[in-house]
Amino acid sequence: MKTFMLNHPNIGFGSSKDTDRADQPRALALKGLTVALLSIGMTTATPGLAATSSPASKPQLQSASSKAVQSQVDKQTADAAAEKRKQLLSDAAAAIAQTQQALKALEDKKTDVALKALTEATGKLELIVARDPSLKMAPVATQVVTFDLFADPETVKLAIADAKKALSDGDIPRARSLVEALASETQIRTTNIPLATYPTAIKAITPLIDAGKIDEAKTQLQTALNTLVVTTDVIPLPKLRVENLLKDAQALTEKKDRSKDDNDKLANELKTIREQLQMAELLGYGKKRDFQPMYAQLESIEKSSAGGKSGTNWFDKIRKQISEAF
Repeated sequence: MKTFMLNHPNIGFGSSKDTDRADQPRALALKGLTVALLSIGMTTATPGLAATSSPASKPQLQSASSKAVQSQVDKQTADAAAEKRKQLLSDAAAAIAQTQQALKALEDKKTDVALKALTEATGKLELIVARDPSLKMAPVATQVVTFDLFADPETVKLAIADAKKALSDGDIPRARSLVEALASETQIRTTNIPLATYPTAIKAITPLIDAGKIDEAKTQLQTALNTLVVTTDVIPLPKLRVENLLKDAQALTEKKDRSKDDNDKLANELKTIREQLQMAELLGYGKKRDFQPMYAQLESIEKSSAGGKSGTNWFDKIRKQISEAF
């Protein structure tokens, strides 16, 4: 699965929590240019999205086609998170824990405990580097956050226009609240130790402790912990929905003697595919120039399958386009 990679993300973007599973999605409603945070599936004190001054509104309903593939989408994001967790290094996590223990020991004036913890942290880091000298970042922990946008493309267009107007009017808080809501994605955030600097910083603490410079040692330890790097893999949910809807739609187009219900279902799925592609385009999950060929191919499929006609290999081209665009 392709993902977008963000380095040094804004961790204040929405509420989040450390988790070993995909969190419940945050449903964000945009209706009548009102942005409201609803159905928060996370529990921390981190500030959520700021609401506008307009009254909160209900989220627009997902289409039946989108709901039908939601379980597959959830599984794919969960699998991606599980794959990322496999890359975590236990020695790296232990090194962080020992660093934190050393800081606590210094605060409690237990220098012997602090020195022992720093020695163990240094040993863990040296072991990591010895195993893979080319490794630049040692992954320590993952955090999974899902933002889901329950709105149709027209409503998103209005929200974008409203955000642009707010920005041009100098109303930065309103523009920020609108833009922050424009996301439909799962983020897999990974905390990493920068191996080029962190081990050196840790080794420099021991001479400070030996010299009795405890306050300076505490400051240096906290500074080292602040250098941890967070990278974010972004999985666009519209893309996952399109991929799963294409599977269902293809099965129907290959079915001979489709019933009226089958034809209605196919029409709804193709409509939802178009809407999800529009959402992906509007939310910036791909280059705009790549989407027009997808719409054209989707229209070709609609024409080919009209009147109950069936066929094979109709979806090969659009699948390739989606794979290359995202």
